[in-house]
Amino acid sequence: MDYDKILSDKIKSIKPSGIRKFFDIAGTMEGVISLGVGEPDFSTPWVIRKAAIQVLERKHIVYGPNKGVISLRKAISDHIFKKHGVRYDENSEVIVTVGGSEAIDLAIRGLIDPGDEVLVVEPCFVCYAPLVELSGGVAVSVPTRVENSFKLTVEDLRDKITDRTKLLILPFPNNPTGAVMTKEDLEPIAELLRGTDIMVLTDEIYSELTYGRKHFSIIELDGMRERTIYVNGFSKAYAMTGWRLGYVTAPEPIITQISKIHQYGIMCSPYISQNAAVEALTSCDAEVMKMVDEYNIRRKYLVSEFNRLGLTCFDPEGAFYVFPSIKSTGLTSEEFCERLLYEEKVATVPGSAFGESGEGHIRISYAYSLKHLMEAMSRIEKFLGKLEAEKNEN
Repeated sequence: MDYDKILSDKIKSIKPSGIRKFFDIAGTMEGVISLGVGEPDFSTPWVIRKAAIQVLERKHIVYGPNKGVISLRKAISDHIFKKHGVRYDENSEVIVTVGGSEAIDLAIRGLIDPGDEVLVVEPCFVCYAPLVELSGGVAVSVPTRVENSFKLTVEDLRDKITDRTKLLILPFPNNPTGAVMTKEDLEPIAELLRGTDIMVLTDEIYSELTYGRKHFSIIELDGMRERTIYVNGFSKAYAMTGWRLGYVTAPEPIITQISKIHQYGIMCSPYISQNAAVEALTSCDAEVMKMVDEYNIRRKYLVSEFNRLGLTCFDPEGAFYVFPSIKSTGLTSEEFCERLLYEEKVATVPGSAFGESGEGHIRISYAYSLKHLMEAMSRIEKFLGKLEAEKNEN
């Protein structure tokens, strides 16, 4: 049988995740220090695990409502109001999803028709452009630059808007750069979009993980709630990656339509996870702050070390990644990561995995212990010494 003829041309054209490539290779090797995956090294807080255990003990493990259990949707609505002063109706404007990834997929598929253009701010998480393409849309890259602290500027955005633009994806706090957008940064973006039919998908999965400043959401600006689909989740802030739980909030007409995709594709999110997540939103602020404080120690260490080693490193203000430049080595980001993995057994992710504007950088997650990071940096320093010796020989 010729499977090449049977398989969808569209799916064959999609590239596999650049993050998973190096993670999978590292899994076949012994003694590898992996800095590639954005998964917290903290345990899920006990109060969350306890809530899940109680559900199991009651033996009430069932399908839940399509949009999610009402207690969690109410907790989500309250949480957003507490953080941003914006209220979403838990009955008609909230859907609980299987991770933030499903929430992003729902938002894109719910809006995009073939030929519609979606502005994707890069560098960014790897799923946006492929999901746009799978929906028949056209992903239009909007590069950000280190000289602008990897923030989206209104000038860069204006140049990419056409009469086919339907959606702007705002991924801040950013993976992989750690950049954040302040109220002052977002106001001109909002002003440009007002009076158009362009929607915004704001992915704020790292909103709880910021350093030195409180996260500001574009939904807080006048007129933006009505044109924004807000995505968030539990994986990063609450160390709940394996629980697979996220959510999407939006005006009722949008939720009404995208809930159909959720109904037929997923039906409902895990009942146990949903009940436990109520505790995350209502009881875990102190636990989150402890994690942020630890991440901040690791963040400062890595930025200092990379700058000491001559790999200029942007100082991230959010998420848990650093994005140092490796241009001085003369290697592409792919070459650097491949050689570092095979020669010193340190797994990182090439910046090119996050879009063309990420070339010349590598992404390192500091969702690992300081001891783990220190050993990795020792190996990286050894690798850089080897590269320098090679240059001198030539």
